[in-house]
Amino acid sequence: MRPKSKAKQYWKKNLQYVGILLAIWFVASYLFGILLKEQLDSISLGGFKLGFWFAQQGSIYVFVILIFIYVHLMNRLDKKFGFDKN
Repeated sequence: MRPKSKAKQYWKKNLQYVGILLAIWFVASYLFGILLKEQLDSISLGGFKLGFWFAQQGSIYVFVILIFIYVHLMNRLDKKFGFDKN
C-alpha cells in the first residue's frame, strides 16, 4: 500500500469515528437535554427527572466517555496502519 493511500484511508476512518462520536454527543446533549426533555422527565434517575439530568450532567458524562472511546479507537487505528511506532 502506498504511503499516500495509507494516510488517506487512515484519515477517512478517523473522520468516520469523529462523525459517529459527535452524532452520539448530539443525541445525548441536544435531543435528550433539550428537545426530548419533557418526554424524558417522566423517568426518574437518582431522584431527578431524566430530562433535567441529561441537560445538566448527562451530556458532560457522555462527552467524557466519548473521549476515552475515541482514544481507544485511535490507538487501535494507529496500530492497524502502523502509525503507532515513533
